[in-house]
Parts: sequence; structure tokens; C-alpha cells
Amino acid sequence: MNKDQVKGRVKEVTGNVKETTGKVTGDVKLEEKGKLQKTLGKVQTKYGDIKNDLKKDR
Repeated sequence: MNKDQVKGRVKEVTGNVKETTGKVTGDVKLEEKGKLQKTLGKVQTKYGDIKNDLKKDR
């Protein structure tokens, strides 16, 4: 695992927590921030996966 994969997964989890908290408390802004952070985390994780795959192919 590289740092992008780890950071991406942390962002995904944090975003998921924010999204769930926003849903439970009725805070739409927090829910939307959580969704955005979760999506950005997924993108960063995928980027890390690609970097890792390219490194293996060398």
C-alpha cells in the first residue's frame, strides 16, 4: 500500500462518518461535505491503486 491508498481510505471513512452524522442530525451541509470527502477519498485511493499497479509492472 502506498500513501495515496492509505490517505484515500482515511478520507473515505471520514467522509462516511460526516455523511451519516449529517443524516442523523439533519445537517444537510455536513451530509454534503461528507459525500464530497468520501468521493475525493475514492478518487485518491484509485490513483494510489494505479500508481501501485504501474510500479508492479516495471
